[in-house]
Amino acid sequence: MSKPWQPHALHILDAIAKVRRIQARGDLTQDEILYDAALHNLQTLSEATQLLPDRKETLCSSIPWTEISGFRNILVHNSLGDIDPRTVVAVIEEHLDPLEACVRKMLAERRADDQGKRS
Repeated sequence: MSKPWQPHALHILDAIAKVRRIQARGDLTQDEILYDAALHNLQTLSEATQLLPDRKETLCSSIPWTEISGFRNILVHNSLGDIDPRTVVAVIEEHLDPLEACVRKMLAERRADDQGKRS
């Protein structure tokens, strides 16, 4: 039996919410503390996406799953701190909403499946 993936999905949603709160505090391109906090949460959520079920690719084919994994590797192994803050902001603005919608859809489908099994 495989481990449940739902805690990882909830962790992704939590990290997305934190990134949004961080962004609300100021400009990530101008504040290194906010930038670092956003990077940490992006790393957390990108790691958690790797623990979602394989069917995520078919359920949400518009999500760039391979690129998210690659971005995680860049975040983890970037010891020189040379990731352009504008790139980070672009990733946040372009990809977090669709990722959140996908994760919520996965969780909703799982809840519906679980309710169907109980009926």
